[in-house]
Amino acid sequence: MVFTLPTDIQNRPVAVIGAGTLGRRIALMFATRGGLVRIYDKSRQADEAALAYVEKHVAEIAARVEGGKPGQVTVTHDLAEALLDAWLVVEAIPERLDLKKEIFGELDQAAQPDTILASNSSSYATSEFIDHVEHPERVLNMHFYMPPQQNAIDLMSDGHTDPGILDLLTRELPRFGIFPFVAHKESTGFIFNRVWAAIKREALEVVAEGVSTPEDVDEMWKINTGLGTGPFRMMDQVGLDVVLDIENHYAQERPYLPAGPRELLKKYVDAGHLGVKSGQGFYTYDQPS
Repeated sequence: MVFTLPTDIQNRPVAVIGAGTLGRRIALMFATRGGLVRIYDKSRQADEAALAYVEKHVAEIAARVEGGKPGQVTVTHDLAEALLDAWLVVEAIPERLDLKKEIFGELDQAAQPDTILASNSSSYATSEFIDHVEHPERVLNMHFYMPPQQNAIDLMSDGHTDPGILDLLTRELPRFGIFPFVAHKESTGFIFNRVWAAIKREALEVVAEGVSTPEDVDEMWKINTGLGTGPFRMMDQVGLDVVLDIENHYAQERPYLPAGPRELLKKYVDAGHLGVKSGQGFYTYDQPS
C-alpha cells in the first residue's frame, strides 16, 4: 500500500507516547527547533516529571543544535489530543510485547493518514507488534540510546515500511541533533546494540567462569579504552533486570548463546541487586539515583 509522506513538518507537532526516562529525553530532542512536542502518558506524576525535565534542559540542548531554539512541550492524558496533526509519533512505553501491540493498534486508528508511527523499542522489531495495524507501511523502529548524550539512533523497517519514510527521517532528524543509521535488514538489537551485546555478554562470561571480577573488568576497560565507565557499571545503570530480559530475548532467538551470562544476571536479580535504582547491582551505591 502506498503511503503519503507528511508535509509541512516544520509547522506540525511531534507526539511522544510514554513519559519515562527515554520518553522525556526523546521529547527534549524534538523540542530543539522551536516547534511543539506533546507528551502522552496515563500517569500524571510521570507527565509532570517529564515536563519539568524538558523545561530544565531545553534551552541548553537547543543551543547545541545548529539553528536550534527552545520549543514548546505540553503534556496530555488524551491520546487523540496528543496525536492531533502530528507528523511523527514516537512510542516509548515499557518493553512488553502485549502493550506494544495494543498501543500501535490504537495509534494506527487515531493518527492522521500521513502520520509516521515509530517505536523506540530496544529489543523488539516492529514486525512483531503490527498485528492490529492496518497500515504497516507507516510503521518502523526508531531506536534511541540515551539522548542528549548519545544521539545516534537506529532506523529499521517492519518489512512493509515505505522507503520514503526512511529517506525523510534520514534527511530531517539531524536538524534536531539526532543522527540516524539505517539497518538494511531486520536485526534483533539493531546495529550498535548488537555490538554492545557481544561485549557485555563476554564480560559477563569472564566473571561467570570465575576468571575475574566486575570491578577488575571495569578498571581494565577504563585503562585500555580511555573511557570513564566499564561494562558492568553500564549494566548497573541500565538495570540488571532489564539486561536479563534483553539477554533472554536474544537467547530465545539464538539458543546457541552461552548460558553463563544469563545465570550470573539471574543470581544478582534474584538477590534484589537490580542496579543503580535499587542501590545495588554489580556495585553498591551510597546514593541510589
